[in-house]
Amino acid sequence: MVDDEPQVCGLLVNILESEGFHVAVIGDGSLALPEIRRKRPDLVVLDWELPGKSGLDVCREIRHSQGLHDLPILMLTSRSDETDRVLGLEMGADDFVIKPFGSKELVARVRSLLRRVSERAPQRTPLEAGPLTLNPVNYQVTRNGAPVNLSLLEFRLLYFLVSHKNAAFTREQLLDNIWGSERFVTPRSVDVYVQRLREKIESNPDKPALLRTVRGVGYLFSLD
Repeated sequence: MVDDEPQVCGLLVNILESEGFHVAVIGDGSLALPEIRRKRPDLVVLDWELPGKSGLDVCREIRHSQGLHDLPILMLTSRSDETDRVLGLEMGADDFVIKPFGSKELVARVRSLLRRVSERAPQRTPLEAGPLTLNPVNYQVTRNGAPVNLSLLEFRLLYFLVSHKNAAFTREQLLDNIWGSERFVTPRSVDVYVQRLREKIESNPDKPALLRTVRGVGYLFSLD
C-alpha cells in the first residue's frame, strides 16, 4: 500500500489484514518503486496524491519496469470525474476505488484483481497471429520475436480478441468478458486499453492493421 496518511493506512491495513492479507505500507511516492521491486507484492494499492512523486508517476514507473509491468494496481482517489479515471487508466491503473469508500468495496476490488491474476485456464493454449505470439501460461507476448510488455488486463483483452479473430465486440461485451461484473471502469476505458495495445503491437498505431475499429459496434482483431 502506497499512501501517506497514517490514519487512512491504519484503517485500511486493519481491514485487509482482517481478511487474511499481509500488507506493507510505503508512505512516499519516491520510495515506492524500489520498495515494490524489493518486496515483490501480489498487488499494489496506490493513492493518487503522494509526497515525493504522484501516484500517476508511480503507476507509470511500475508499468515500464521489467518484471513488474503486469503487477495489478488498484488506485485510491477522491477524483470522481471520468476524465481523471481515464488518465489513471492511461498511466496503467487496473481499477479504482473512489474516496470515501466502504471496507467491503475495497476488499471486493482487491479480491477481484487478485482473482484475475490467479486465473489459469488450462484449456487456453499459446496463440500465434501474424507477428504476434501470446502465451497465457506466463502472460508473455512477442511481436516478431521481440517481447512486448503488457499489463495483466492488456494481455487478457488482447488474448480475448485474438481468440475470436474477425469477430466484432461492443465495448460492453469486452467489459463483461475482461473486467467482469465487479468493475468501476466504463465503456470509455476500453478505448484507452485498445489505444495502449495499438501503441505496443501495431507498426503504425494511427493506422491500425490488427486491432481495428468497427464503426457503430466496437473492436475486432483481424489479419485480413
